[in-house]
Amino acid sequence: MGKLFRIATLITLLLTGGSLQAALDAGAPTVLITGSNRGIGLEFVRQFAERGWNVIATARKPDQAEDLQALAAQHDTIVIEQLDVTDHPQMEALAERYADQPIDILLSNAALTPRYKSAFKRVDGVDFDTARQSFEINALGALKLAQVFMPHVAASEQKKIIVLTSKGGSFEMSPKLPMMYSYRASKAALNMFMYTLSFETAKKEITVTMLSPGMVNTTPGFNNPQGISPEESVSKMLTVVDGLTLENNGQFLNYESGEVVPW
Repeated sequence: MGKLFRIATLITLLLTGGSLQAALDAGAPTVLITGSNRGIGLEFVRQFAERGWNVIATARKPDQAEDLQALAAQHDTIVIEQLDVTDHPQMEALAERYADQPIDILLSNAALTPRYKSAFKRVDGVDFDTARQSFEINALGALKLAQVFMPHVAASEQKKIIVLTSKGGSFEMSPKLPMMYSYRASKAALNMFMYTLSFETAKKEITVTMLSPGMVNTTPGFNNPQGISPEESVSKMLTVVDGLTLENNGQFLNYESGEVVPW
């Protein structure tokens, strides 16, 4: 009954030009997640939905996100939206559609990660088109997301911006090897963007925090014996997120213990 009502409501909203926001539960907290179609993003959608949260799950190609669609069919609290984080007008339009919707947690997860073979290429193998794309997605995409959805987070109760980064973006913790040029540089840029942003968010009582998700097995057919599952990573990250306060504003934290990761 609930699922049929939800479908009927969404159809009505689409036909009348209404906002999908009207289908969200006004009494539940809301999270917006980028890159929700697979891996860590999909697992965040699953675990937040199981908590009873409203989940605005975004993906570049929602029509091809079969696992996300299946998950949404099981939970009335999930709304799927199309979003390419490099398409700034599209992001602005999405923010406008949800202009009156408080967002308790803005979760920037979408990222471009290197393929296994390309990760170990030396400087003569750097693909500068990929490098630019990495910067657009991993760094500028997250900054734009924070820019356009800042009012939504400020209007919420929890007021948290969570950005998934990597120890690969840490000068101290990244591998002391000539590898992943584009990825590491883009994550270092992301960290600086968010660190700089934290001086603004503090004035709005918003906590912006960078999280390292650990070494997560997200590539189909490739299982790193030292890696962990998306379920374990997300479960532990949510424990950290639950305990965040304004004292964590601008910090780079480890997924497992919430300890500060050195820059």
